[in-house]
Amino acid sequence: MADRAQYEELTRRLSAVGVVRRQLDRTLPGGCSSGTAVVLALLGRDGDLCISRLAELLGVDMSVTSRHVAHLAERGWIDRSPDPADRRSRILRLTPEGRDRLAELSDRAAELLAVRLSDWSEADVRRLTALLSRLRASFDDASTRIPALTL
Repeated sequence: MADRAQYEELTRRLSAVGVVRRQLDRTLPGGCSSGTAVVLALLGRDGDLCISRLAELLGVDMSVTSRHVAHLAERGWIDRSPDPADRRSRILRLTPEGRDRLAELSDRAAELLAVRLSDWSEADVRRLTALLSRLRASFDDASTRIPALTL
């Protein structure tokens, strides 16, 4: 296990990742927030989802998820249809326009990363991707959840 100083340095480095995220967000076209892009990406990756599952994947409150969904539906990028198992719930799916928008967003992000990481080896990019996936999974694992920290 790493020592406290390593975790403190990791905290600082994770804060710096916000800079990268903001630069990626600047590549988003008008009418598309980072939250919108994430919802499109999740629907593109996972297929049809009910709104409660989407909120779970996003790690946000249902009200926040509902606002994202309403925004996407207004633009015609997703379709909300009744859930056959529970008519009070909705199944969300990408429309053809939503798939086009997702492809555009993916292309823009990939282009920026390709430029910024052009001096990285393919192995380094793979390693970073694997480590970020592992980090995210560590926070998804219910067996390792801890109560909120007081600082």
